[in-house]
Amino acid sequence: MDKDMVLEEARENAVKFVRLQFTDILGIVKNVAIPINQLEKAFEEGIWFDGSSIEGFVRIQESDMRLEPDPSTFAILPWRGTDDGFNNTARLICDVKTTDGEPFQGDPRQILKNVLGRAREMGFDFFAGPEPEFFIFDKKDGKATLNPH
Repeated sequence: MDKDMVLEEARENAVKFVRLQFTDILGIVKNVAIPINQLEKAFEEGIWFDGSSIEGFVRIQESDMRLEPDPSTFAILPWRGTDDGFNNTARLICDVKTTDGEPFQGDPRQILKNVLGRAREMGFDFFAGPEPEFFIFDKKDGKATLNPH
């Protein structure tokens, strides 16, 4: 999916807000929510944020950082529906850039890209998949309990 496809899908689905997501150095998901009218700007210029407020990123004097959305990660959040039948919030996963436009070397996504690039150079392929796990609980008097089924 490219930028134009994302903008069209967002329009078709009446998206009102987009969460620009990234992770801190500990792997905790962070996000900056923007109104849909800022989405094109986010693709063209990025969205600036204070990197010193993110655990493990930068010091206060180096705080300006930019989020650059990856259009291939666009997804409408299914749990943010409204009465009109639309799911009005979407998300994009972002790369974190420094003030000079270079990838931030402390961005876990950038670190993964670097490692995958080195692995490819060495002839390795990387495969990953989810491992869903869940528990089923008994009900008592129509209410969920903490007793496993």
